[in-house]
Amino acid sequence: MKVLVAMSGGVDSSVAAGLLIEQGHDVVGATLKLWGGDSDSGCCSVADIDDARRVAQMLGIDHHVFNYTEEFERHVVAPFVADYAAGRSPNPCIECNRRIKFDLLFERARRLGFDAVATGHHARVMARDGAHFLVRGADDQKDQSYVLGYLTEDQLATLLLPIGDMNKRDVRSHAERLGLRTWDKPDSQDVCFIEASKGREVFLRQRIDLTPAVIVDRVSGEEIGATASAELMTVGQRRGVLPARDGERRFVSKVDLGAGRVEVGRLEDILVNEIALDASSLTFSHAELVDGSAVLAQWSAHGVARGATLRHGPRWRLELHEPARPVAAGQSVVFYRVSEPSVVEGAAIVAVS
Repeated sequence: MKVLVAMSGGVDSSVAAGLLIEQGHDVVGATLKLWGGDSDSGCCSVADIDDARRVAQMLGIDHHVFNYTEEFERHVVAPFVADYAAGRSPNPCIECNRRIKFDLLFERARRLGFDAVATGHHARVMARDGAHFLVRGADDQKDQSYVLGYLTEDQLATLLLPIGDMNKRDVRSHAERLGLRTWDKPDSQDVCFIEASKGREVFLRQRIDLTPAVIVDRVSGEEIGATASAELMTVGQRRGVLPARDGERRFVSKVDLGAGRVEVGRLEDILVNEIALDASSLTFSHAELVDGSAVLAQWSAHGVARGATLRHGPRWRLELHEPARPVAAGQSVVFYRVSEPSVVEGAAIVAVS
């Protein structure tokens, strides 16, 4: 099989390429040049492209660099900034997967005559009765099925995830055995186009005006603090929120950019029983789930999947079986199958309540 491997310059995609070669596939490596600005983290730096090229040389395979900087700006970076300006909390890694890696790259691979595309994600593709399903990776601590939750049957049918059955320790051991320079390279932790040394606030201030706001305690009605960038305050957040005058912890319950006001409250007072969904963003791996379908819903990369019921009605929403912290508009929710908790059913973006 002729396989195009998306090589980010990290250990996971390096080992994915090595495993496919050992399995006898005709492998070609491809690295995506996505970001033209400064980067000191993630998979967008010049050093990462160089690492991918050198790994390909060590493996003895051809390697190409595909320039998608304009598309990345248009489909990932610009919407990321616009979402923050509108008071939403986007997930750029998911959008990069949706719009670039599993859209533009897949289309290019087809045009070039490849039979499949492979990545180094910690997830698995399960084939059953002629259909293909996205399944959680074997390593619970590294599972990345959440960021792939929008994949459909057409994409899954030509996707290979060679390291999905491995844990991270085994991946690094395999890379060391192959003599790959990336065997001990640290995992990417931050948004790749934002310099870790500067952070999101510096990045956003270069592109939009951020909103100063007062922080108001819903319990007492008192102002208990202020923030210079309300856009970076997220509902449900505790980090960065000082305790109230009664000494109890407070959590963000509402961000009002127009009023320059952030409201905080006790955890038990801000819990929600449902999550509104953006109907236009709904994607199902196969058939659309019917109204009243029971699902396990996960709304953060390493969060816990919680029981919920998917409702259509006048608006799409998730009825939660147990109260939870509010989820910021712009975040993604991925649906897992109740009968097979590792199998992905679909995904959607959280709408403004």
